[in-house]
Amino acid sequence: MINLFSDTQTRPTPAMRAAMAEAEVGDEQLREDPTVNRLETLVAELLGKEAALFLPSGTMCNLIAVKTHTNPGDMILTERQSHIVRAESAGSAMVSGVLIDPIDGQRGLFTASQVQKAIPPADGIYHPPVTLLCVENTHNYGGGSVWPIDELRAVAEVARAQGLKLHMDGARLFNAVVASGVAADVFASVVDSVWIDLSKGLGCPVGAVLAGTRHFIERARRYKQAFGGGMRQAGIIAAAGVYALEHNISRLAEDHENARLLAEGLAEVPRVRLVDRPQTNIVYFHVDGMDSREFRDLAERHGVRFSAVGAGVRAVTHLDVSRSQVLQAVNIVRRLLA
Repeated sequence: MINLFSDTQTRPTPAMRAAMAEAEVGDEQLREDPTVNRLETLVAELLGKEAALFLPSGTMCNLIAVKTHTNPGDMILTERQSHIVRAESAGSAMVSGVLIDPIDGQRGLFTASQVQKAIPPADGIYHPPVTLLCVENTHNYGGGSVWPIDELRAVAEVARAQGLKLHMDGARLFNAVVASGVAADVFASVVDSVWIDLSKGLGCPVGAVLAGTRHFIERARRYKQAFGGGMRQAGIIAAAGVYALEHNISRLAEDHENARLLAEGLAEVPRVRLVDRPQTNIVYFHVDGMDSREFRDLAERHGVRFSAVGAGVRAVTHLDVSRSQVLQAVNIVRRLLA
C-alpha cells in the first residue's frame, strides 16, 4: 500500500527505534527523566524560547496554550479552516470556555487588515474581550501553505497593538522552515507560544512539544497534569523526538519535492483538478464526476491510500513514501480515471 493518507502514519526507522530502546529514563512527572529534559531543552533552543514542555499530542498543545493564554468568556481569533476549528472537537470551547471568531483566509493565511477588522470595539458589555490570535504554520487545510515572515510580522503588530497574545500551531513548522529558508527561531520570535509536532514529517511515533516563556510553561505544566498529559518513563518516546530533530529536519525537502512531483503528475490526469500547487508536502485535488470518498475507497482498493477532506482529496508525502512510489501512485490514478 502506498500511504499518502497522512504524515502522521510514518513508521519509526530502525535507527530511531534503537535510540528509543537505549533511552535513559526517569519519572517525567517529577522532571527526573533526562531524555525528556534533553528534548525540552533542545526544542526551546531551536525555537529561541525560554522553556518547553513535552506533551502527548499537538491537540493537547493547542488546548493547553489556549487555556494558559485566556480566561473563560474570552474570544480568540483564528483562521476558519484551522486545526483548532476543524479537528479538535471544540476542545477550546469545552475546556477554556472561549468563543472562537474565525477569519476567512486565503489558503489558511489572513492579513493584518483582516485582524484589525475582526477585533470588536471596546465598548463595554456587548463584546467579549479578544485576548488571543492563533496562526497555523504550515496550514494543513490550506494545502501546507507557509506564512511569509513579513506578513506574519504585520499580523502580529496589529494584534499586539490591541493587547492580544499570539500562539502558533507549528505542527509542521519545520516544513515551513525548509520551504522558506526562514529559521525556526525567527518564525517563533513573532509569537508568544509555539509548538512542533514530532509525529508528522519528523517520523516519530507520538508526541509534541510546546514552547514559550518560563512563566507560560510553568502555568502550562499544571494544565498538562490536569488534562491527563503527565507521563512516567517517557524518555522512551522522547528519545525518538531527539533523534528526529538531530536527523530528520533537512530531509523534509525530499517530501516537498515528492509532493511537487505528485502534483505535476496528477495535473496531467484527466478529471483531476489541483486546488493549488503545493508549497510543502500536502497536495489537495478534486476528481470530476466522483465523490471524494468514492475516489478514496476506489484508490485504496488498488493500492494507494488518500484521505477525503470535504469535497476534495488530500495526499501527504512523508518519510515512508519514495519518489518511485509517487510515480506509481500517479500511474494508478491515471488507470482508474481513464
